[in-house]
Amino acid sequence: MAEEQGKTGKGINTGKLATSMQKRLSRAQEKVLQKLGKADETRDTAFEEGVANFNKQMAEGTKLQKDLRAYLAAVKTMHDASKRLQDCLADMYEPEWFGKEEVDTIAEEMIEKEMDYCMEETDILWSDYHDKLVDNSMIAMDTYLAQFPDIKARIAKRDRKMTDYDSARHHFGSLQKGKKQDQAKIAKAEEELGRAQKVFEEINVDLQDELPQLWNSRVGFYVNTFQSMAGYQQRFHKDMGKLNQDLNDVMTKLDEQRLANEAAAANHSVTPDAAPKTRPAPPGPAPVRPPPSPRPSLTPAPDTQQQDIISFDGEALVPDANTTTPSQATAPSQATTPSQPQTDTAMAAAAGAATTAVTNGSSEVLPAGVIYKVKAMHDYAATDGDELEMKAGDVVLVLAWENPDEQDDGWLMGVKESHWLENKDLLAKGVFPENFTQKL
Repeated sequence: MAEEQGKTGKGINTGKLATSMQKRLSRAQEKVLQKLGKADETRDTAFEEGVANFNKQMAEGTKLQKDLRAYLAAVKTMHDASKRLQDCLADMYEPEWFGKEEVDTIAEEMIEKEMDYCMEETDILWSDYHDKLVDNSMIAMDTYLAQFPDIKARIAKRDRKMTDYDSARHHFGSLQKGKKQDQAKIAKAEEELGRAQKVFEEINVDLQDELPQLWNSRVGFYVNTFQSMAGYQQRFHKDMGKLNQDLNDVMTKLDEQRLANEAAAANHSVTPDAAPKTRPAPPGPAPVRPPPSPRPSLTPAPDTQQQDIISFDGEALVPDANTTTPSQATAPSQATTPSQPQTDTAMAAAAGAATTAVTNGSSEVLPAGVIYKVKAMHDYAATDGDELEMKAGDVVLVLAWENPDEQDDGWLMGVKESHWLENKDLLAKGVFPENFTQKL
């Protein structure tokens, strides 16, 4: 019994295969005859236009689906990159940047919380944006394109059934035109033509209704897709812009604390007994000054040469009773004129260095040419060859400028008192900023 069923089933399968092969052969022959012009072909211009629109719509939809998937992949990549960047920022942020004692701990903790909030919100925004694109745009795109394969298969089936209909029509017509007409064959051919025509028309009518509807639906689908994407993008970038502003405010607070801490550290670095209440601003770039010319020698006045008594060891003796009093002290002599010989200039310089000391209005006797004394309140590192290096606490003898036109605002000329006491000359002079000193 089983063997008989097997044979029967095998026979049925063999019969279906033979019928299918016969149909394929008949369709192939029909197509060849139609291409050669020996057989007419059923044409439907409106339907063919609908098929062309269908193929175009399917191609555009497939490309849109591909580009949308690439966009989603880019959003995912940007999300991952943004998260890594935020994580890097969190790792880099260190409370010790602003010191331990000077930084306001409460404000610092607030900033840390704000940074955590910004990073968490950023991650949420990226995830929400990606999920909305997937749930609304991508799923809608997949659903839209899912209908195309079925319709495409039905269009292909319609083409096959149309070929069967044309073949049956031609076979029936050839039997009717034959010289020896076999009514049985004609009747059978007519029956096959009716079945082929019915199957073809059923599929053809359905597609003629569906294809225009599908073509017109593309407008609404594209509007909904791109409008929703634009809305998601607008909300996402708006929220991201707010978070970026919050992050910028956090960074501004950190920078303000850094500057405040640097100012506090600078104030703490100055000892109370050595620094004034307000630390004078450093001179910054020195005022532009022309290169100093060689200091002209001073020619002592004739009466001064008569009164001065110079010892051989270079020290000036105490002047006698006829020496000019402090109230009668004369100003430094004018610079040697260009017509004076060079030897006279050198002799005058030597004589000027050994002139009798004069005073600055106090009981202390100052060397000749010294106006007053100042004390360095801060260190000053010379930045030019004609500047005077000073340490806090150094006493400097302020000298009159040989040419007042060469003096710049805020700068004085002087020599360290320690140099004078050791060498008894004013040759190691230089300029220095006045706001780094205090007058004695």
